[in-house]
Amino acid sequence: MDPAFDHEQLHKDLRAMLENEEDWIAAMATVACEIFNRDPLLNWAGFYRVVAPGLLKVGPYQGSHGCLSIPFDRGVCGRAARERRTQRVDDVREVADHIACSSTTLSELVVPILDRDGSVHGVLDLDAETIAYFSEEDRQAMEQLAEWLGRRYFP
Repeated sequence: MDPAFDHEQLHKDLRAMLENEEDWIAAMATVACEIFNRDPLLNWAGFYRVVAPGLLKVGPYQGSHGCLSIPFDRGVCGRAARERRTQRVDDVREVADHIACSSTTLSELVVPILDRDGSVHGVLDLDAETIAYFSEEDRQAMEQLAEWLGRRYFP
């Protein structure tokens, strides 16, 4: 992500903003807005929610249009949900089952939102128009955020 992106400050700000917020949709909208507006090189930041077994639907997001539905057996988001594991893709053109919601996206970071039992409730999806945009530090920071969201909203 942008070298100026301050993951620690994002986490502090989100914890303060969401301290009394119980609504998961409002929380997702706030998280997507904060991430997207802190990094000018992202072209999409948002969530896909698990709405049925094996199916994700677009949730709150910022950026260009998102795909409306993603089955667990397709794409980077589907794989993250299915495997319940972060997917960091340096070049989406090299992923055979990548779903191109935007033709300009080149790299992607997708982090599952899990409850304490390991059940997946959605994924946080970040897209950029730059190859290898997301670092190991970005992955770790977004996993920490997703872990906190999972504990907070799916106790």
